[in-house]
Amino acid sequence: MPRTTPTDAVPPTRTARLRDLLYVRFTDHFEAFPRALLESISPGNPLKRLAKVLGYAAVRLVGNAFKPIRNPEQLRGAVWLYVVSQNNYDSLRFIREHRADAVLLAGQAKQIGRYNQQVNRLSLRRKLLYYWQLPLVLVGLLRTEGRRAWRFFDLIFNAIGYYEVYRRALRHYRPRAVVFANDHNDDARALLLACRREGVPTAYVQHASVSVNFPPLGFDLSLLEGQDALDKYRLCGPVRGQTRLVGMPKADAFVRQRNEQPRVQRVALATNTLDDTAGIEAAVTYLLTAFPALQFTFRAHPSDSRSFQELRTRFPQLAFSDARQESVFEFLQRHDALIAADTSTHLEATLLNLVSLYYRFGQHGVADDYYGYAAHGLVDRAFSLDELGQLLRGYVARKPTDHYRRAAYYCATLGTPDEGRSQQLALRELDAWLAAGA
Repeated sequence: MPRTTPTDAVPPTRTARLRDLLYVRFTDHFEAFPRALLESISPGNPLKRLAKVLGYAAVRLVGNAFKPIRNPEQLRGAVWLYVVSQNNYDSLRFIREHRADAVLLAGQAKQIGRYNQQVNRLSLRRKLLYYWQLPLVLVGLLRTEGRRAWRFFDLIFNAIGYYEVYRRALRHYRPRAVVFANDHNDDARALLLACRREGVPTAYVQHASVSVNFPPLGFDLSLLEGQDALDKYRLCGPVRGQTRLVGMPKADAFVRQRNEQPRVQRVALATNTLDDTAGIEAAVTYLLTAFPALQFTFRAHPSDSRSFQELRTRFPQLAFSDARQESVFEFLQRHDALIAADTSTHLEATLLNLVSLYYRFGQHGVADDYYGYAAHGLVDRAFSLDELGQLLRGYVARKPTDHYRRAAYYCATLGTPDEGRSQQLALRELDAWLAAGA
């Protein structure tokens, strides 16, 4: 089997393990999220946090205990492709299609969008047995993290038990390896630590752009999209295991169908949960008023619960894309330009030769140029609606045919013989890694 990370890479205490699982939750970046967004993740009122904890225990965990799991595929001895979202599924599906021994799976009640019925599930019934740890780890985290431990005690509660339950699952099924597309969610990090402890090899396929707020890269094999990702992970801390730069596998089917329109006529507007509603409405109002001849399509992040009914009512000419039903590449193929704030869709758009414009919807203090796209010249940045209008007018007049070359720092295969063959390159690396020493 491939060489695995030593078990001493697992934090030795419960408190240290929970701190590792919740790495991103204890960062300044997370605490600085806009109040409304943070409230939706972890209520500011401690009584509401307690109610959330009790509701989670009563509805989800107890519900898990009585819900049977009937997996359609054999998990024992398989290569597990662990997913935590619809985007993760899309990023790892090519491995499932290539390897007969690969299975896509997720935690018992994890929401995987349109793929909810297509993934195998790992039981979380026994998670209930570990909640006695809460007082102990909360005290320990209060010592190391201070007030943040109390502020996010509901997130600590949610994370308890994953590590122990997943260790048990690994011992029972003995997978050949586990491949991840997420390195920072609590359940994914719990499975990573459990794999280290049980000696199960781990691999990582980057599914979106990364930032310096991510945990250190800790897999036995990491297949990254480009130099940008590797440079950022080196800033996050020591890089474990082997790393390979393979480009963006999920883009293979689309990069040879690049947009060749000589000027911008169709504009995509993509938002995420950080973007302020008032700021979004102001930008849409400006753009549809200033550019009546252009076609605009609005697309919210799949995890955004806002309906944006006001936009639908005020602007009947504004089209909408459902991120839960239409893939990002299918969406981008119908447009010539993208306007968005902090989203990896900028990179995907540029690879397809769309013009990508960075504009922040609102003035929150989080994530200014989060992925460094503006700093590295991938996107043009507008600091005001007037500047945004000026940039867009320039591209309405003329859109470069080689705009996609801006993405070279982010996608290692761009301009090489492997361009459009990232899946093949990734599969070669993964197959060789799995075969090593076998």
